[in-house]
Amino acid sequence: MANGGSSMRRGLPRVAGGEPWPPAASAPAEAVVDASAPAAAVVEAAAGRPAEPSTGSGEPPALATASAPEHSGTTVVRRGLPRVAGGEPWPSAVVVAAAGPGPTPAEVASAPPAPPLAAADGDTSVRRGLPRIVGGDAWPPAGTAAAVSSPAAAVSSPVAADAAADGAGTAAEEAAPAADLPLIGTATEAPRAPLSVPQTAWAGRAASRRPQPKPEPQRIGPFTKTQWAGAVVVGGIGLLFAAGMAVLAVRFLLSLDGMRDFLATYPGEYHLPAGAPVGIPAWLGWQHFFNVFLMVLIIRSGLTIRREKRPSVFWAPKNNPKGKTSLTIWFHQALDILWLINGAVFIVLLFVTGQWMRIVPTSWEVVPNALSAALQYVSLDWPTENGWVNYNALQQLAYFSTVFIAAPLAAITGFRMSGMWPKKNLKLSAAYPIEWARKVHFPVMLFFVVFIVIHVVLVLATGALRNLNHMYAAQGSVDPTAYADNWTGFWLFVVSLVVIAAAWVAARPLVLAPIARLFGTVSGR
Repeated sequence: MANGGSSMRRGLPRVAGGEPWPPAASAPAEAVVDASAPAAAVVEAAAGRPAEPSTGSGEPPALATASAPEHSGTTVVRRGLPRVAGGEPWPSAVVVAAAGPGPTPAEVASAPPAPPLAAADGDTSVRRGLPRIVGGDAWPPAGTAAAVSSPAAAVSSPVAADAAADGAGTAAEEAAPAADLPLIGTATEAPRAPLSVPQTAWAGRAASRRPQPKPEPQRIGPFTKTQWAGAVVVGGIGLLFAAGMAVLAVRFLLSLDGMRDFLATYPGEYHLPAGAPVGIPAWLGWQHFFNVFLMVLIIRSGLTIRREKRPSVFWAPKNNPKGKTSLTIWFHQALDILWLINGAVFIVLLFVTGQWMRIVPTSWEVVPNALSAALQYVSLDWPTENGWVNYNALQQLAYFSTVFIAAPLAAITGFRMSGMWPKKNLKLSAAYPIEWARKVHFPVMLFFVVFIVIHVVLVLATGALRNLNHMYAAQGSVDPTAYADNWTGFWLFVVSLVVIAAAWVAARPLVLAPIARLFGTVSGR
């Protein structure tokens, strides 16, 4: 190369299969790179450091000027670490300090340190590297200022120099949009002009606080509590309206001549067979109390079983520790056994004493009389039978269906779902699937609930003192007005309610566990 000429060394291509970078047409005439320069060079002329010759020991020489001392017009560039793994040393595009013939190595060594990469007086710039996007300009942008106080701090190592240049460009770019804005709380902040009128409006609560989202209302089944309350109110109003319309319709029907004759022929009751007992014995009153006591607790425990997802207390028989079941199921089945025993005693005494004739229909006249009694109830002109002597036909059918139909269904379906069912008998289990038992058992329980509610309402509405004396005090007479003012049966009824309520409250694991331990093993989860 001729003396006084300047050229640039071209490096790796920017794209695969392309020409070396930078293109030959863009190389400045005043820049040159010695072809014999080693791969560890940095810009020595810009840094103001003297050149060092190669040691010849395999170490990369400090400068490339020693390999071309005869090129007095050459600006020698030292190359540093590659930017990518396995790539060529950086830079591939050489940075030239100034135009014209380059200084000799002796001039470079004797020159004083100069600010790095100064392009002009009063202008401090940084070395630009690879573009940030494909096909873009070199990064950082042209004219980005570098906060470097000395050449040593500017270029301490090839990697540090590149990092400092990129970091300075990024910081300048991020700070540029905010450079024209005054900082809040500083002397450059413009003072706010005072209001020309008195302030009459201030920021409300919503300016500083965001309203908390309302929690999702708790649902009981498909509806919330408010929706259930609305459904009950609307449904109650609808039922009252329907009941009122039914009363008016039946009253109109019974006012007809044909229906008057029907009521005269079938007053709502028929005569019992000869030899039927009169009155209610004391044993029947006790059986009635035990039946109510057990039925209330059975319904309570049954509903608990339906809504209990994860039982906390379990019971297992002593002879079969693996037959573990929840304490609630054990309590329910224990009540069932007591209820069955009480029912068996009731049936035996019913037929022994002849009381069965009071609740078992003995004539087909029961059908028209039951219809007559139902119409009288709906019209609110209730039948005036004397329960001490005979029940009306509708009562008789209700008691018969409860004792001889609903009770056996409850016992059979309950036994199928209990732990006493022989599960190993596959043929028997297939002939009587447990699904059938479940589909029947719950409706039977609802029947008992409806029966109890209607039974209690009619007892209290058709002569409460007289009816309670019949059942709880075993006091009555063939005269319907006798014992109508006697309070003995009423107070016995109140005592029975207190006992039932106490049992309802006490039916919990704290009380049931000690009793259950007498018959098996009680354990927790």
